[in-house]
Amino acid sequence: MKEFFPNIDKIAFEGPDSKNPLAFKWYNPDELVSGKTMRDHLRFGVAYWHTLKGSGADPFGAATLIRPWNESSDPIEQAENTMRAAFEFVGKLGVDYYCFHDADIVDEADSLAETHKRLDKLVALAKQLQADTGIKLLWNTSNMFSHPRFAAGAATNPDAHVFAYAAAQVKKMLEVGLELGGENYVFWGGREGYETLLNTDMKRELSHLAAFLQMAVDYAKEIGFTGQFLIEPKPKEPTKHQYDFDCATVISFLRENDLVDHFKLNVEANHATLATHTFEHDLTVASMNGLLGSVDANRGDLLLGWDTDQFPTDVLGTTLAMYVILKQDGLGSGGLNFDAKVRRGSIDLEDLFHAHIGAMDAFAHGLKVAARMIDDGVLCDFIKNRYASYDDGIGKKIENREVGFKELADYVLENGEPTPVSGRQEMLENIVNQYLMKI
Repeated sequence: MKEFFPNIDKIAFEGPDSKNPLAFKWYNPDELVSGKTMRDHLRFGVAYWHTLKGSGADPFGAATLIRPWNESSDPIEQAENTMRAAFEFVGKLGVDYYCFHDADIVDEADSLAETHKRLDKLVALAKQLQADTGIKLLWNTSNMFSHPRFAAGAATNPDAHVFAYAAAQVKKMLEVGLELGGENYVFWGGREGYETLLNTDMKRELSHLAAFLQMAVDYAKEIGFTGQFLIEPKPKEPTKHQYDFDCATVISFLRENDLVDHFKLNVEANHATLATHTFEHDLTVASMNGLLGSVDANRGDLLLGWDTDQFPTDVLGTTLAMYVILKQDGLGSGGLNFDAKVRRGSIDLEDLFHAHIGAMDAFAHGLKVAARMIDDGVLCDFIKNRYASYDDGIGKKIENREVGFKELADYVLENGEPTPVSGRQEMLENIVNQYLMKI
């Protein structure tokens, strides 16, 4: 069988003193951290769409990434070569999971029926390769945003025919997820939103979106698919007003439509920052609601206003992310999927490995730092003490809803002016830096 990365051996852990750029410095999959291996904490996944299908094209220039698995003009042969390259790459990287859209693993045909026939061939190959390698499907999803039919959305499209087409795609992909043992299924509403209210019935569109998601829940139950459903919040791009703008918006929507028991959130770093939040903010919003299910691990360029999907290499960012994840005891069936792409000028196949190695090391380092901070209680103890006034007395009565404005006004009249207390932000930032620097 043809090798697509013949000059790359399996990536090994060599430790922080290694000078080998094709080796892990921090990610040691079998190392125990807080009672679990790094492998089990991090559950890394490779994104099929960027790593295998990324071309380097952008709005101002053509493709720059020429890949050997794309040489065939036959769509099935090209798709099969791409899938074999994917499993070779994931195996040599030492990652357990991969993720894909339907349109990633094979190009659409001229009809839905022919597209499904193509999918069946590639799913059969994926099932064989999974059995041969032990690599698993973290999640799959359906591309309902690239084709012109979805210009005005999928589940929120004003045309019921388009809604039905989107439903047919998700139906098939739920069957694919069941066939491949997918541990989750993601809804990524790339065009679920609107451009102008001059032509939009927003209430009706949101009702249609809720109906669509309920249909998915019902069909999964019908066929016995038990993977976790995930929604990925996505602001601004490409639709100006996205219905899934951020974690808080999605959670409110799920509660309003009695769907909250069936879904968790797949939180992406670059989407959080596009929504003018930090990554750890949106992770915290999802986590405190019991709905943090998985992560698309990347970063954006804060100088640019679009989704740059860069590989995450900022150790402070990965530490704060892992702090939230560890505090909720992990991601369950979810994982850290690298929804990230090499830069337009990184044209060598080896660059794909450099990108993933750096990101995996950044999260491994962040995991170790976050675990130490939690074990030492440095942030938890400070936060607990900061809110200690609510543990007894008038504060406890406030939290227990035992007092109202009259009782609180009487309390202030009796006790006078509150004494200001420092939040000590700079001290806490210094403490986090100390932990970052001494691992």
